[in-house]
Amino acid sequence: RHRCPHKPTRIYDNGQQPCLTTEYVEKYPKYSNISPPRSLKPKQEYQVHRGKMEGITTFKSDYLPYDIVKRPFRIQEEHKPKTGEIELGTTYQKDYNAHKIQPVTLVRPLERKHTTGGKLDTIPTYQDDYRSWEVQRRETSKVEHMYHPPTAKFGNATTFQDDFVPRELNPRQSFKPPCVAKLSDVPFDGATSHRTSYIAHQLEPKFIRSKEEYKPSNQPFEDLTTHRNDFKGLPGQLPKSCKPENAKVGSNVHFNGVTEFQDRFQPWLVSLREVRKTKEYVPPPGNMDFNSTSHLDYVKHEISPAVPIRPVSNGRRTNAPFQGTTTTKEDFKAWGSCRQEIIKKQQEIPKPTGKFYDLTTFRSHYIPHQIIPAQSFKPAHAIVLNSAPFQGETMYGIEYTPKKQEICPANYPSPPGYVYVNTDSHGHKFFRQLTPEFSESNINPIPKEVAVVS
Repeated sequence: RHRCPHKPTRIYDNGQQPCLTTEYVEKYPKYSNISPPRSLKPKQEYQVHRGKMEGITTFKSDYLPYDIVKRPFRIQEEHKPKTGEIELGTTYQKDYNAHKIQPVTLVRPLERKHTTGGKLDTIPTYQDDYRSWEVQRRETSKVEHMYHPPTAKFGNATTFQDDFVPRELNPRQSFKPPCVAKLSDVPFDGATSHRTSYIAHQLEPKFIRSKEEYKPSNQPFEDLTTHRNDFKGLPGQLPKSCKPENAKVGSNVHFNGVTEFQDRFQPWLVSLREVRKTKEYVPPPGNMDFNSTSHLDYVKHEISPAVPIRPVSNGRRTNAPFQGTTTTKEDFKAWGSCRQEIIKKQQEIPKPTGKFYDLTTFRSHYIPHQIIPAQSFKPAHAIVLNSAPFQGETMYGIEYTPKKQEICPANYPSPPGYVYVNTDSHGHKFFRQLTPEFSESNINPIPKEVAVVS
């Protein structure tokens, strides 16, 4: 990141060679026997393979072509039905032995008969253990404080009134002038510096530039361009066009109005299209034979259906009416029950009766007193006007000395009192100031350079 101070960024180059001296080159010692390390980075060049390319791949070498032989087609044999009867016996029918099965006896408890006519006279454990006791009301141990109004008069003196001592106020004298406009009796003088100093000059007539007359050049126009001068073309023959000549074929014979279409395509007599009549359906004679090849070729065999091997049911059908009573209906019967009432504890404190008396202890014991407001000792906010004139003099107005404003010499294209010296490579113009003791004709004036950017 070192930047050479001898090679700054210049707008105008003076043609000097750049300085190659840097701080690193000046301080770093040189060693003659030690060479810089050689770079092992390969060159970024395209290396062409000069050998001949073989068109053999691993797929071509490993997978050799084989002769494909078509799969032989197996001819399906014709179905020939077997003669004789079909034996429908199975191993299940041979090995299974039927056993006599008796109905399973129900294992259930003995029936319990519940009586419904009796009355239930029992006392629950809650009523027996938790009985209502006579509780007496506790007397309050609160000490009653009777309010006694004070006999002495209420003193309204505060700490501020006791400690504060009133003093005489001395308001500050205001030097502010009264905000009143002073009207002048002198008539208004409308003369301005522009009206007094301005001198009206008579305008000169506007200069009108005469229009110059166009004079053509006596020299011939040179229309030779760089393209015509450099590219003159090679000698050769132009290509011949294969397009046939556009020769107009004309004839002086009078047109008789007959065209090729009218000559070849003449109107012919067209006959109407013959309508083909549908033939009347005539049913074939004789009876229709509904026998099909399936009905004729099908051979029916006498086959008895398979008998399911299952235990013989011992159900006996009787004409007795169905008894719809079950053990559930007999044991679980609906009992007449009513909802038990909630057992509430008797209220110890009786509810008050009569009209609510809303008089509180604060209202009964409070005695209103007449309030006397405290006297304010705050000074009155009154402005005291002073008849003395306002003294508007300040240190800035007394000690300030106005000075003449000077214009910077860099604002002039050629500043007065300066002589042009030279311009550097950055575009800065240098001027030399002349003192009043010497003039421009002196040989050695007192130099004083000022850089002015233009």
